[in-house]
Amino acid sequence: SLAHATEEELRGMGLGYRAKFIIETRNLLVESGGNDFLLNLRTQRDAEAVQEELIKFSGIGRKVADCVALFSLDQDDAIPVDVHVQHIASRDYDPTVLGEAKSITPTIYKRVGDLFRERFDSYPGWAHSLLFVAELPSFRGILPADMVREMDEWKEHEQRKKLEKKEASKKSQSKMT
Repeated sequence: SLAHATEEELRGMGLGYRAKFIIETRNLLVESGGNDFLLNLRTQRDAEAVQEELIKFSGIGRKVADCVALFSLDQDDAIPVDVHVQHIASRDYDPTVLGEAKSITPTIYKRVGDLFRERFDSYPGWAHSLLFVAELPSFRGILPADMVREMDEWKEHEQRKKLEKKEASKKSQSKMT
């Protein structure tokens, strides 16, 4: 059982580098109260507080913490944010959400989540999940044609923007030489 497994045993099961994180997480979970700790998180009504508790575990970042909170701990306000979710938020709610940042900072992460929470009063985490799944190629065939067209137009727009930025950077670099 996992309760008594060693890192070596977990590595032997093919878990590789994750074995260390699993052992550390198991130990911290036991120290934190085990099942009672998780049940308490499930009763919390503050998804951000739940996220803060979960990121204390080894190898758990904000996105994974929000996945656990949404899918396992009844935290309907938890919004797991990655680049795909940020693109949805930019396309559908606020094209300026990323600004000039090259990656999703904690501020942008929170802003993207807030966009979903502002838009969907009830169950924003689940609304986010449906929108995320709708972006998967295997679901495109069941989406309305106008929605697919809008998604494609946005993708083309984003690709043009990226290309323009790259060309501007090349021009800037060639002027310096």
